[in-house]
Amino acid sequence: MKVLGIIAEYNPFHLGHLYHINRSKQLTGATHTICIMSGNFLQRGEPSIVNKWARAKMALLQGVDLVLELPVCYSVQPAQFFAFGAISSLHLTGIVDYLCFGSESGDLNLLKSIAKILFDEPNEFRYNLKHYLSEGVQFPKAQANALANYIIKYSDLNIDELEILQLINSPNNILGIEYLKAILVLKSPIIPITIKRIKSDYHSYDLSEDIVSAKAIRKLILDSDYKKNLNNISRNVPIETLEILKYEFSKGRGPIVKDDFSQTLLYCLRRASRNDLLKIFDVSEGLENRILRKSHKYGTFSEIVDSIKTKRYTTTRIQRILFNLLINIKRSDITDFYNIGPQYFRVLGFSKKGQELIKRIKETSSVPIITKTSHYKKFDNYYLNKMIEYDIAATDLYSLAYKNPDMRKKGWDFFNDPIII
Repeated sequence: MKVLGIIAEYNPFHLGHLYHINRSKQLTGATHTICIMSGNFLQRGEPSIVNKWARAKMALLQGVDLVLELPVCYSVQPAQFFAFGAISSLHLTGIVDYLCFGSESGDLNLLKSIAKILFDEPNEFRYNLKHYLSEGVQFPKAQANALANYIIKYSDLNIDELEILQLINSPNNILGIEYLKAILVLKSPIIPITIKRIKSDYHSYDLSEDIVSAKAIRKLILDSDYKKNLNNISRNVPIETLEILKYEFSKGRGPIVKDDFSQTLLYCLRRASRNDLLKIFDVSEGLENRILRKSHKYGTFSEIVDSIKTKRYTTTRIQRILFNLLINIKRSDITDFYNIGPQYFRVLGFSKKGQELIKRIKETSSVPIITKTSHYKKFDNYYLNKMIEYDIAATDLYSLAYKNPDMRKKGWDFFNDPIII
């Protein structure tokens, strides 16, 4: 058995994802594939367009054997936390041989070199990072500038400053570097491989190719009458993805966007105190006042985000903070979870070969694998309970956005069994 690990969001699953899976299997010779997939809320601080079970089914129908949910306490956080949670999950299975991730660069050795600098934190790099932060530069940009300075002055990498900044400001490269750093932190034996992103860029809205960005597909769905025009994405997604989207939309379970949470957000903000916001992860001193002030003037999620964002506070950061607030994810818990790692494997779906993987994981891992949500209560583990209760809260929040009122009931995590293909 050769096991391939993939980290994904599949929002929704498209032909680029299918290319990545097939190419990964070809490069590794993998016989089985595990995907660590974000649940209902994603790394850029957004809800998924359809729920986690629908997206897990999309993946299983295209060759993934086992889909495990990345706990929301990692999935809706900055790249460092997201990557640590996902890599820790793969590592803790005890059976994953390879990690294959997409990148704009495609140069694994270069990405490894940058990850090693972040892992080692040489004095010169740390000095520059502190310097930029002291000038009020936002952490991602400060880190990028410090890396560029260090690489130009102290490394033997044959790359100029502009190339460095382009590389470490590209979304898939950023996550890839953090995956590689997490492998170093964990001293994991997982072998990393990267596949260069082809055709459409992550941020591109171009739909002229067959392989396009998930962002472009979502925009096409959301900018049109999706009930009539959903077939417009038929050349960009597998037929099974299209049918799942149609089914979910027909049931009133999508498409879900952040503005569907506007009233819930306004209620939370208008009853929150300054101290309440300071307990939420990534709220720095002073930002809580800006959030409260702006929430009094605007009526939608998007308007609130647009009014709060600045060069210092990016759209993505603000969105993540607001969803952390809605789920009530505390700063202290994120710190603890980063130190201890995931405490369970939550099964969203599996194939026949996925059953073999579940059996192996039960033999090799000290972390329990949960197929029925109610079973979490039998484990005498404070952090496991806390972590999975955030997942349950996230699903309960997500269901409030369903178009069909009958779908808004509490407890979907307890009612839905894993998808079996």
